[in-house]
Order: sequence, then structure tokens, then C-alpha cells
Amino acid sequence: MLKAGIVGCGGIAEGKHIPAIKQVKDVEIVALCDIIPEKMDKVEKKFELANVKKYEDYNEMLKAEKLDVVYVLTPNSSHAPISIAAMEADCHVMCEKPMAKTTAEAKAMVECAKKTGKLLTIAYQNRYRQDSLYLKRACDRGDLGEVYFARAHAVRRRGVPTWGVFLDAEAQGGGPLIDIGTHALDLTLWLLNDYKPKSVRGNVYRKLAEQTETGNAFGDWDPKEFTVEDSAFAFVTMENGATIVLESSWALNTLDIDEAKATLCGTLAGADMKDGLRINKVDMNKQVTVKPDLESGGVDFFEGGESQDPAVIEQNTFVNAVLGKGELTVLPEQAFAVTQILEAIYESSATGKEVTF
Repeated sequence: MLKAGIVGCGGIAEGKHIPAIKQVKDVEIVALCDIIPEKMDKVEKKFELANVKKYEDYNEMLKAEKLDVVYVLTPNSSHAPISIAAMEADCHVMCEKPMAKTTAEAKAMVECAKKTGKLLTIAYQNRYRQDSLYLKRACDRGDLGEVYFARAHAVRRRGVPTWGVFLDAEAQGGGPLIDIGTHALDLTLWLLNDYKPKSVRGNVYRKLAEQTETGNAFGDWDPKEFTVEDSAFAFVTMENGATIVLESSWALNTLDIDEAKATLCGTLAGADMKDGLRINKVDMNKQVTVKPDLESGGVDFFEGGESQDPAVIEQNTFVNAVLGKGELTVLPEQAFAVTQILEAIYESSATGKEVTF
């Protein structure tokens, strides 16, 4: 039984990680850490975490507890220092996305994992969706041929998160690009199995943040607190010549809404996630669209089998890797490439110039 510590007991811990961890048989949460004690009290009670220890300082937790794994579920600015401290304390780490606020911090995390020999993974759970897993196998098998154009979609019409520190540039390092754009970009790079960018040209916008009657799904935001962008778009060229167009926004006047999805165009076929997973190709000289049935079951009254919840698959994958029963799906070097491209988009927008690697 692996002993786990949770650093950061906010919404992502309560809504995603802890419920998923509770469904994994080989790990037990024994310690919580948060600078706000009430958050620890809430998750302790809600998830019935018997005999859990609580700390307001992660360094104290790492010294006092003999932990096997640590979950870093804090604002982006603290991902690197907490993850590095945990690995140096002989713990394997799952860190929330994005990997870090800056490329330099992400590089330090990768180097620490190599130095300590501890496993480090980043919580890009969209890789574990059924449509993602199916399309990944199709790509790896060569069904699409050479994929030379892709779109990474992360667009909301009005879905600005108004809680926590999402709107705080200092704590997060950015807005929708680093929040949801990171998921779309990671998913696209993973499907392509390509982590070698050549150049980036990007534009970052703050066009709607000053509005007060917003129609926002989470309630009106405060323009004075909205210090990050509301949209960001980029043109990424990979070393092999492939092109990726990344679109990310929390608030955009559009009906074309997609989040954590990818569109791929190859020499043999294409694929998108617009209406379920759709694969388009030419077969017997006719244009054909294939929609795989990705729903589980098919037998009345049967609910057996493994969970298809991406968050649970993510946890099982991590725990099995720690126990030596499998491999990580999200490698730190892959997550580093995502952070590298995100930072380049912000830099390109600030300078008005293309960023090359």
C-alpha cells in the first residue's frame, strides 16, 4: 500500500484527484497540506480520510511523513519547488498541469527526476479518454499516414473561472493558454508523437476582460482581478515541417466551441473530435467517414470491467508505474515540450516576433 500526501486541497483535489485516488486499491492518502486549514478539514470530512495528518507547510509534511507518492495540486507558480522538494525527499510525484510556470522551472523538474531516479508525471488526463486512446492507437499504427497539419482546440464561449487564482498572472503565469490550451496542445503532440518544435508565432489578447455584463457560466468576473489574457492563438512549426494551429480562449464570441480536442490531417486519413471521434478517408474511390463506437458495455445489466473514467485510469497508470507494474503515459520530457511552446507563444506575442528553438 503506497502512502500518499496531497499538497493543495482546492477544487482540482476535491473534484478530480481525491475521488479517483479513492478508487485505486494500492494507494492510501495519509497526509494533507494546504495553507488554508479549512480546505483540509473539508476534504478530510468529505472523503472520510481516517487518521490523516494535516500540515500547512509542505516541507514539514515531507520531513514528518514517510511518503511514497506526492500529489502537487497547487497554483502553477509553486509546481516546481514543491515537486522538486518531494522528489528530493524520495517521493514519486504527480503534478497538476501545466508542468510549471516557466521553461526554466520545468527543466529543473526534469533534471531533478533524472538525478533522484523518482518518477515524475503531469496530470494530462485527456490522454486517457476513450476517443484519445483509440485515435492514438490509430496514429501509431499509421492509419492516418504522415500527419502534417493539426489543430489543437481549447475554446469556450463564456467559461472564465472566477474562483481561486485563475485570473492572477503572478500565481498562474497566464490565462486560458496555460490553463486549457495546455491540455489541447499536450493531446495533439501526444497523438503526433512529436515533441520537437522548430518555431512559434503567437498572439495573446485581452479583449473581453474589461466587460462587466459577461454572460459568464461561472458568474461575472471582476475586471480588476482579471490580469491574464482571455484568448491566445498560435502557429507552431515542428522540426519535421508539420504545422499545429493552437486556439485557446475562456471567452470568445463564437459558437464553435471545443475543449481539449484535436483535429489531425494526414496523407491517408484525417480525424477530429467534433462530434465524437470521426475518421475521414477515401475508400474504394469514395469519401468515407467512420465513427467508432467507444461506449462500454453492450450487455444488459452488466456493469463490470475496469473504469473508463480518465481520472481513474490516470491514477491507476501512475500507481502501477510506481509499483513497477507498468510505464508512465505522460513523461516529464513530453510535458516540458508543452511548457516550452506555451512560453514561446507568450514571448512571441510580447515581442511581435517569431520564436525559434
